[in-house]
Amino acid sequence: MSRSIPKLAMAALLAASVSASAAPAAEAAPTDPWNLVWSDEFSGANGSAPDAAKWSYDIGTGINGGWGNNERQYYTDSRKNSYIQDGRLVIKALAESYGGRNYTSARLVTRNKGDWTYGRMVVRAKLPAGNPTQLQGIWPAIWMLPTDNVYGTWPVSGEIDIMEMVGRESTSASSQKVWGTLHFGNPWKYINSSYTITNNSTNGGFHEYAVEWDPDQIRWYVDSQLFQTRSASEWYSSGAPSPAPFNQRFHLLLNLAVGGDWPGDPAASTVLPQTMEVDYVRVYQRPASSGVVSGANYKLINVNSGKALDVYSAGTANGTNVDVWTDNGTGAQQWQALSNGDGTFRLVNLNSGKALDVAGAVTADGTNVAIWEVNGSAAQKWQFVANADGTYKLINPNSGKALDVAGAGTGDGTNVQIAWDNGSAAQKWRLVRL
Repeated sequence: MSRSIPKLAMAALLAASVSASAAPAAEAAPTDPWNLVWSDEFSGANGSAPDAAKWSYDIGTGINGGWGNNERQYYTDSRKNSYIQDGRLVIKALAESYGGRNYTSARLVTRNKGDWTYGRMVVRAKLPAGNPTQLQGIWPAIWMLPTDNVYGTWPVSGEIDIMEMVGRESTSASSQKVWGTLHFGNPWKYINSSYTITNNSTNGGFHEYAVEWDPDQIRWYVDSQLFQTRSASEWYSSGAPSPAPFNQRFHLLLNLAVGGDWPGDPAASTVLPQTMEVDYVRVYQRPASSGVVSGANYKLINVNSGKALDVYSAGTANGTNVDVWTDNGTGAQQWQALSNGDGTFRLVNLNSGKALDVAGAVTADGTNVAIWEVNGSAAQKWQFVANADGTYKLINPNSGKALDVAGAGTGDGTNVQIAWDNGSAAQKWRLVRL
């Protein structure tokens, strides 16, 4: 859900609508394996609030008094606007005077309760249905924002819109157009495409909306039909290398807006209340490559230096530094890969029995890597991402950053840290099974 769409950009967006409708026929979704890492099936009691361990609320009128979009509603955490009913989350937009506005609705977020770098995000939902006059000004959205704004405020740190529907674009209750969009850059840029649902009356109006987000590509689906693919070469972040900004933690948002720059204001013909019903939200991440075996022992050789990932002076204490050193076959350079069951691994040093750890779970570029007692924290989780040349990069999902040899150094004792995923040889590791 874009924060603001100036008039010139709006004209471009409408023009994009014409070209998007001429897109080739949708393709089937890939059958790649994914591990479920987070979900909400909304199984609470009827009339209850969504699970507070998974969802928070954005409340009020937000940036510029309209969430940056000139939206007309006041978002609340009231049970009138969001509640569980028959195993579904219901978000309801009402015509009522509240907080100086004439409409209320809800905007739910997983921020700091569900945050991910890469994955398959799937939401099965039923959108408001009707003709263009009935839905004028209605704007449901399923989308993602960066949790940490590492690169700066919107749009520099990015936005992933999984699904947006603009009410006035619905031709009938059985036909709906939905959009998938990326926002990024400074100045602001966006790229998008649309998909028209022509069988909205089937399945009770429920459809599955998904993105598959990899470091080098993001794909959009409706009911497992691929309708848009975007590659890292199509987006950018000022002052940071590719694949920024889409290499950091993002969280999910579900909301039903009334009015805004894109959908326009509601009219006398607009039917309220309107609802968006959500059957489930599921987040998956890829398992590590089948080339990495849980329980197996490895040495990790840095491609740039030819040296091994090493615990300094074969130390065993918490906080002992990790560096690169000439391959010497000692336990200080041997690591056991143990699956965490969520597509990530912890790497346990055979000499010390301690895990490869990002100091203090800090996410900043240049944060030191050391060993620490195994604690199951996000600072000790590593995702093995296969490169085309048979090497791996190790991504810490908590930070979205790669295991990196500082300054691309090649000398014994060069420090190991986390840094932007830049694809350089200093971030490539050859796994040698022992």
